[in-house]
Amino acid sequence: MARKFIQLIIDKQVAHVILNRPEKCNALNFDMFRELDEVIREIKRDCSIHGVILSGSDGNFSSGLDVKSVINSPIQAVKLLFKWLPGNANLAQRVSIGWRRLPVPVIAVLDGVCFGGGMQIALGADFRIASRDAELSIMEAKWGLVPDMAGLVSLREVVSRDQALMLTMTAGVLSAQDALSKGLVTEVVDDPMARAVELAAVLAKTSPDANAAIKMSINNSWSSSIRSLLSRESISQIRLLVGKNRLIAAKRQTSEPDKAYKDRQARW
Repeated sequence: MARKFIQLIIDKQVAHVILNRPEKCNALNFDMFRELDEVIREIKRDCSIHGVILSGSDGNFSSGLDVKSVINSPIQAVKLLFKWLPGNANLAQRVSIGWRRLPVPVIAVLDGVCFGGGMQIALGADFRIASRDAELSIMEAKWGLVPDMAGLVSLREVVSRDQALMLTMTAGVLSAQDALSKGLVTEVVDDPMARAVELAAVLAKTSPDANAAIKMSINNSWSSSIRSLLSRESISQIRLLVGKNRLIAAKRQTSEPDKAYKDRQARW
């Protein structure tokens, strides 16, 4: 499928998703939201994909929402925010929470600026690897808005309540090191893309079904009841025990260290 603003390149069972609007520092217009949503659904359907690396083109992740383009098209703004039920995710929210719902590890590579809507997208990733000169901000309050792209789902897990309030109310710009100290990013390195590729290779040594089960269990059980957590763990373990990749994982630890995993199970 031809896309104008989002590139999808699959290499060695890793999907590289690239925000590609460099002349605007990858600012998000309506078509980028739509294309990102399509890519997330495509990756979810492809059981041969075992990991995702999410990045921006030309040295920036994303400068956030292209406010002018959205304001100039009220119909697009409605399409972006519309939902049938309040508890459902609209298009703007799906491009953040959608990464959490994928049954594969998602690594965000944060170069340059990562502001507003870009930060909300990055928060949907499982890991955020930032360059030393990256700048990050939850910037919606600057425009008199509330962050409404589902990034709070992850934000409440990685920072304390008072820090979440400080970051969202002040719309302050953080250095990569400050973001690391607050928990907004996972690592700060000289070459975040090289580190992301390295991490994806390490994660690929684990069964894709085990990775899917671990991600689902941690995300869904992080704030749920103990009974729900115990139930989810038991159900996942049974599914893993009867799956082909569990046997392959055992062989990789003993007689066949290079034996390839099968595609992950379709439903997690």
